[in-house]
Amino acid sequence: MPQVETQTTFRSRFEAAADRNHSLLCVGLDPDPAKTPAGVTVRDFLMGIVEATSDLVACYKPNIAFFEPWLGEGIDMLREVIAAVPRDVPVLLDAKRGDIGHTSEAYARAVFESLGADAVTLNPYLGRDAVEPFLRYADRHSFLLCRTSNAGAVDVQDLQVDGRPLYERIAALANEWNTRGNVGLVVGATYPAEAARIREICPDLLFLMPGVGAQEGDLEAAVRAGMDAQHAGIAVNASRGVLYPAAGEGVRWADASREAAARLRDQINAARGR
Repeated sequence: MPQVETQTTFRSRFEAAADRNHSLLCVGLDPDPAKTPAGVTVRDFLMGIVEATSDLVACYKPNIAFFEPWLGEGIDMLREVIAAVPRDVPVLLDAKRGDIGHTSEAYARAVFESLGADAVTLNPYLGRDAVEPFLRYADRHSFLLCRTSNAGAVDVQDLQVDGRPLYERIAALANEWNTRGNVGLVVGATYPAEAARIREICPDLLFLMPGVGAQEGDLEAAVRAGMDAQHAGIAVNASRGVLYPAAGEGVRWADASREAAARLRDQINAARGR
């Protein structure tokens, strides 16, 4: 494992960006070639999104699944996009990794060393030893899937374990595993009641909250349920709504994305203050 090149952690950089940009918005960088503006490469499109919105966000979240179909070319593009994000805005790679120990060690090296991500999403199903290789990178952050935003989340995450739903058990384990202060949780904006319960269990952890926009999560309810005692502690993710907003005639695509990001940021802040 390489030496930490900076004394700042993902969370400290996230919080600094949130304060500087007055934002808890996380923009997902999930490219869809079919929706990319005509005459613009996917790479240039993503670079343009970052350039247009970097003063409006607290972090970015590329999903590796949208780059893997291009194999080597796609992974090279992902590395370029991560490197192009200003250093004062952290990058969270949505990869949902989690495997037996030595495999997770390889995944962690790939995510944090080869790709240069500042945080990652993990599947905690295999337990502590599958998560630990990521947690050893003390300056990076690992977000455990807890109560995900999809409709099928109830199939497994609501199963009862010792008299309480599995997602509550994951939340409790996240507290136990957070010995380096670098564990967070993925908590869907589509389930605000569950988000409120998880916040009770984990008052200090950072939440990644996907599900607003295309998944129709209630933004205000999610923000109020997920935020911590300082009216912060959440990264509210939006992808398609920022990348591909409806633009008026003559409006440049990057300007339309900037307007969408600014609108979401302001809606999140309004919900925090109510």
